[in-house]
Amino acid sequence: MCGIWCIFGSSVDTHQQISSCFNIAHRGPDCFRFENVNHFSRCVFGFHRLAIVDDIYGMQPMRLHALPHIWMTYNGEIYNFRQTQKKFGYQFETSCDGEILIHLYNDKGARFMCEQLYGVFAFVLFDTRERKIYVGRDTFGVRPSFRIFTDCGFLAVSSEAKGLQGMKVASRKSLKIEPLEPGTYEEYKLDENEKVEFVQKERFHTIGKFPKYDVNVSPTDDMTMNIRSYLSNAVQMRLMSHRRIGCMLSGGLDSSLIAALTVQEARRQGITYPIQTFSIGMDEDSPDLIAARKVAKHLQTEHHEIRFSAADAIGELKNIIRALESYDITTIRASIGMYFVSKYIQEKTDTVVILSGEGADEVCQGYIYFYRQPTPEEGDRESRRLCQDLFYFDVLRADRTTAAHGLELRVPFLDHAFTAYYLSLPSTERCPTKDRVEKYHLRKAFDGLDLIPSEILWRPKEAFSDGVSAKKKSLFEYMQEHAASQVTDEDLQKASSLYPFNTPKTKEAFLYRTIFNEFYPHHEHLTPYIWLPKWCGDQTDPSARVLNHYKEQQGDPVKS
Repeated sequence: MCGIWCIFGSSVDTHQQISSCFNIAHRGPDCFRFENVNHFSRCVFGFHRLAIVDDIYGMQPMRLHALPHIWMTYNGEIYNFRQTQKKFGYQFETSCDGEILIHLYNDKGARFMCEQLYGVFAFVLFDTRERKIYVGRDTFGVRPSFRIFTDCGFLAVSSEAKGLQGMKVASRKSLKIEPLEPGTYEEYKLDENEKVEFVQKERFHTIGKFPKYDVNVSPTDDMTMNIRSYLSNAVQMRLMSHRRIGCMLSGGLDSSLIAALTVQEARRQGITYPIQTFSIGMDEDSPDLIAARKVAKHLQTEHHEIRFSAADAIGELKNIIRALESYDITTIRASIGMYFVSKYIQEKTDTVVILSGEGADEVCQGYIYFYRQPTPEEGDRESRRLCQDLFYFDVLRADRTTAAHGLELRVPFLDHAFTAYYLSLPSTERCPTKDRVEKYHLRKAFDGLDLIPSEILWRPKEAFSDGVSAKKKSLFEYMQEHAASQVTDEDLQKASSLYPFNTPKTKEAFLYRTIFNEFYPHHEHLTPYIWLPKWCGDQTDPSARVLNHYKEQQGDPVKS
């Protein structure tokens, strides 16, 4: 996890622009650098580093003695860099995974480079010889990237939208900060006056399609074995680190599987320190805390439990929304617990790299509302839609809450090969039914192995913002009560005129939108729509606990 920041074609002295870069300093607490590009006075790179691999030579922007015309900065991890180096015979100058981007680009260009990268990434590459700029992002958008591009030939790129606030340009139009689309790269060129011109945008990978790079899995005719092999490989690849590794552990199926596979693989790789696991709740009766204790005891991890109160959540609400750059209700609710657990990890431990279970619900149809899908085909379309939009919601939440505290999050369930295989299964096999619990085949793949307790393996879905609460009162109820004390009926009546786009329907939504607007005025498009469950009628609240099916699912799930 790092913070990248670049500007090209600046109409003012670049030194006047760099103050914006400090808005993302939290992403790289270890060191930072600003560097003007030689002989290009309108261009500058900024970088905040969280040192995970190659502490000595991993600083950016990266340049190589053999290829000095290529300037590159990136945020992410390239898990197959050694295999790719060996495959193509590249000579490395560093031990940094990102160096592989420069060699791949120099070999066969930007598209080839992107297609060969097994990992998560957001990059900017500047070829000074060709006067070309390339900006790209991984398939699911696990690593964030935002940009401003104006009609006056100015291009700015940052890991977070806040890093682009306060830019000075010649254009009279208001600046619009936009996210880079995942799975694509954009090509620009510099003219003789160092002004930027857009050339093209290309998609290099699509969710659900198998990657072009080599994957260390040999598929068989056994579906459950393939699921297990692909997910195990995804965890194995994500243990690449020179810093201590830990796991988020809610006690649900997804985080428990990832924690168990992490512990198992860490032992195989000879990691001697105990894996730390982290869970959070509002009191002793929080469902997540109870379940996480059972898993941690089973795995023999060094387990940490964090508590927070409703007052804590309310007190940090503005900081959380500023970190998120979103006003989506469910995203904010789910971020509260993750924000506090990340804060604890930063302050109380030496763990820096965190593995978690994000992405499983979208890929494997884990949300409770999937029980209501009219047909398996519609369930498949909804699952793929959720995957494509993850970077607006859960992936955004996971990145910002951890990056706000200088941590790096890794999400094995969004591994390209695992997701491609799982989504290749017949839609009739992936959907939950009244006789088959959600994520049935994922659960079955690890059944009977004693990897995690059976009661956890078959534990029904619990939303993170609900699981951290006591059953008698959910976190969302506390937040609704707070919103009711801050927003009047008259305020809510004005919502449609104040916020014609994504108009708030509740006082809680109005409060979040108002706070967002304080930090990011005129950028309501950063949240394209409000996340709500599908096939649930006129639903205004995203919590699973308001759905009738939630109560039905609290009994023992059927194994069929």
